Amino acid sequence: MTAKNSVKTWVVIGASRDGIGTAIARSAAKSGNRVIITGAEAEPLSMPDGIDAYHQLDISDSGAIKNLAAHFDRLDVLVNCAAISRRDEEEDIDVFRHVLDINLTGNFDVIMKFEKALIAARGAVINIASMYSFFGSPKVPAYGASKAAIHQLTRSLALKYGPQGVRVNAVAPGFVVTEQSKRGRADATHFAAVVARTPFGRWGQPDDIAGPVLFLASDQAKFITGQTLIVDGGYSIG
Repeated sequence: MTAKNSVKTWVVIGASRDGIGTAIARSAAKSGNRVIITGAEAEPLSMPDGIDAYHQLDISDSGAIKNLAAHFDRLDVLVNCAAISRRDEEEDIDVFRHVLDINLTGNFDVIMKFEKALIAARGAVINIASMYSFFGSPKVPAYGASKAAIHQLTRSLALKYGPQGVRVNAVAPGFVVTEQSKRGRADATHFAAVVARTPFGRWGQPDDIAGPVLFLASDQAKFITGQTLIVDGGYSIG
């Protein structure tokens, strides 16, 4: 059992579906933490065991983020996992702008609104980047651009908040089996190419991302900030 005085409060943004956010929230709760999750839906499609509360949140709505953040005087861990992609649609300028508004601007706004609570707790921010922070993709140019920006934002905010004791890191998943990757996985050639290039010979699972996030949130990582940890089964070294 986790000692009561070591319990941390987590907010996981974008954890309403059976994906990476949900896996992170579930693992954090199993470790004895108080975990609050958000999602765009009125009710979570998948509610992990042990979650303290769920809040519907549109992270393109700055007022809604402010209202949620007002409930927290202190916050130990903030995980930014909300993101969208529109495979084969992102060349439309309106779609491109919408993807960046959610994946980059929205996540930045969340950090800004929780700033005081994070500083009060000398907390940790873990952003969810992507392998597309480092690779190009003609299918999801807006998603790739937004995730490259998350990598850079992580570095910039680590410099900003380091003197105040707040660590800012990111995890960059590779190809993971989630609802968001469903359209890509439906492309048999693409699916097989990922398996062939990945040394472990498989796509990742959401739980593969949870462990690295818990590490970055822990005191074991107390001297790590401004880093993006690639978790892709070795895909990027092939």
